[in-house]
Amino acid sequence: MSNSQYETYEAYETYGPTEPYGPQAYGAVGTAPADPDTAQTIAYGMYGVPDTGRTLAYEDTYRPAYEMTEAPLPRQPEAGRRAARRRRARSTERQDSAMRRLLPQALVVAFLAGGTTAFVAEDKAIELTVDGKPRTLHTFADDVDELLAEEGVAVGAHDVVAPAPGEQLASGDEVAVRYGRPLRLTLDGHPREVWTTARTVDGALEQLGVRAEGAYVSTSRSRRIGREGLALDVRTERSVTIMADGRARTIRTNAATVGEAVEEAGVTLSGMDTTSVPPGSFPRDGQTVTVLRITATKEVREEQIPFREERTEDASLFKGTEVIDQAGAPGVRRVTYSLRTVNGVRQKPRRLRVEVVREPRTQRVRVGTKPMPTSVRGADHLNWQGLAHCESGGRPNAVDPSGTYGGLYQFDTRTWQALGGSGRPQDAPAAEQTLRAKKLYVRRGASPWPHCGGRLHG
Repeated sequence: MSNSQYETYEAYETYGPTEPYGPQAYGAVGTAPADPDTAQTIAYGMYGVPDTGRTLAYEDTYRPAYEMTEAPLPRQPEAGRRAARRRRARSTERQDSAMRRLLPQALVVAFLAGGTTAFVAEDKAIELTVDGKPRTLHTFADDVDELLAEEGVAVGAHDVVAPAPGEQLASGDEVAVRYGRPLRLTLDGHPREVWTTARTVDGALEQLGVRAEGAYVSTSRSRRIGREGLALDVRTERSVTIMADGRARTIRTNAATVGEAVEEAGVTLSGMDTTSVPPGSFPRDGQTVTVLRITATKEVREEQIPFREERTEDASLFKGTEVIDQAGAPGVRRVTYSLRTVNGVRQKPRRLRVEVVREPRTQRVRVGTKPMPTSVRGADHLNWQGLAHCESGGRPNAVDPSGTYGGLYQFDTRTWQALGGSGRPQDAPAAEQTLRAKKLYVRRGASPWPHCGGRLHG
């Protein structure tokens, strides 16, 4: 009995009388075969021996499967049939046991196969470029934020991420991170701080829209910009017109100062020459700068220093009366001036230095505060207005051509002061002059006015 789990079927077939093949047909061992060109062809289904002339009675039993009919097997004894049934039962049990053992394993394999399919579907191939350095990686991140966090890439307010943070990812996507760099840029004299994601000076200029053609750049344009940033001075090319010696010169320049631009125009400044704008200022595009040719000389002049006046009140003097106790005197100073001509035109003198030669003397004046009397007994009824009109034309400050007499009533200075007046009569108020005239009349009558005294009674 076979130990196989499958049943073994044995088929038996009865063969008729046979006769060994002769060496003439196929050749015996050690015998040369017959000539293949002269060998006799044996008909299909019949095998014969040519030299005997006898034909072996072997019939071809081959039949195609579709032509065969199931022939009944020979009946076996009863004991053989029982043994065959037992063998089939044991084989079936073994097959069921094997299936029970294989079923859990098959389920696990099927689960793992499905999980692997999902695992592979979630994996994404992403090209991540950080600050110009690309690399390809596999990730299960759903969006850009998860990818950057997974790779430990931190971004700040001045950094640029494309696609934007939060965008969904698909396999084959490209993500770029460009770090911001501070740039302390002085552009055409104006300092400011800007941020750029460019990694070179040339890239930063292009990103900021700075016209670099013909510009002055304080460092190499190919210089790399680190994360710490860079200080950069850029002066773009500008058009400046220089007016000098009656001629205009327009140049293209990236000069840092007006003085440099003037030199580039071929104009030389000498002596006190200067420009219409400060030579150290920044030249602007379209600006016109005029060169000023200057010649200068010095001149010394003596000038008076005005004196000041001190006034004090005096209760012994009538109101309106002023007495000069000390006459003032001006001082003298020596002043040095600069006289300039600009492009042939003389300018206003400019004071350079002042030296005092003599100090001024202060004038001191006493001012009366005593009330002025209005009448003098024995003289109030006279025509004082007529006398004044005759003597001075009614003018309190009148002075005769000789300078001896003055005032309304033409007092001489000695008579005036003898009557209590101060200073000169023509400097006193009209009321005081009339009062002094009345007192003089009481003393001497109308004799002090020989030509006009008769008017007092007229």
